[in-house]
Amino acid sequence: MKIATYNVNGVNGRLPILLRWLGEKKPDVVCLQELKAPQEKFPEQEILDAGYHAIWHGQKSWNGVAILARDKKPEEVRRVLPGDPDDTHSRYIEASVKGILIGCLYLPNGNPAPGPKFDYKLRWFERLTEHAAGLIKSGKPAVLTGDYNVMPTDLDVYKPEKWVNDALFKPEVREAFKKLVGQGWTDALRTLHPNEKIYTFWDYFRDAYGRNAGLRIDHFLLSPSLKGHLKAAGVDRDVRGWEKTSDHAPVWIELAG
Repeated sequence: MKIATYNVNGVNGRLPILLRWLGEKKPDVVCLQELKAPQEKFPEQEILDAGYHAIWHGQKSWNGVAILARDKKPEEVRRVLPGDPDDTHSRYIEASVKGILIGCLYLPNGNPAPGPKFDYKLRWFERLTEHAAGLIKSGKPAVLTGDYNVMPTDLDVYKPEKWVNDALFKPEVREAFKKLVGQGWTDALRTLHPNEKIYTFWDYFRDAYGRNAGLRIDHFLLSPSLKGHLKAAGVDRDVRGWEKTSDHAPVWIELAG
């Protein structure tokens, strides 16, 4: 099974890019972030015509997450991360696809830090960690993937010294990610490429893509029962170079069996 995650940075504005990529790569399951579209404006028919069934949690102008699957509709489990009934951001959706529980997430950016947005990011991370612990305890095969807005190590950012005060790289955020992974999750991309500079995001400014001045902020975490099934992982880097594309590139894994 090939599972991908892609922060599309506006699902309607980038729809031609998304459909082209789906047609070329044909992943089995796709998690999307930053739909930036209200629930009723999600392009369900166009995605269905491309061979994918979808569930989604939209929000006007901001956020928004979706899970697509070929041939069969994902079985929705939840569309809100537990722990805060007052949280109105559409940042999490979870579904069962072919026996695997897939959580699609868009973790808050958190800038400027310190400040209320950074505090919200840390609280959201705590809620995710608590929910993830329950998934581990259940023993079910599970994947937590999406835009985590964190570079876990110096290897995941082109110039670490320039990011020390950024909410994506502050010690508290990296420690939160480390704590999450420490529950027993496998960082798929880093496990298969332990020493490589692999980026998933390049800013639109200062020719960041051309200079390969990127960040690795889109991650795949696999529960213990899936670790032995991981056979490949990578980034469709060339998609970032397409015209009118997102500032993220699609990231993918392949699971055997």
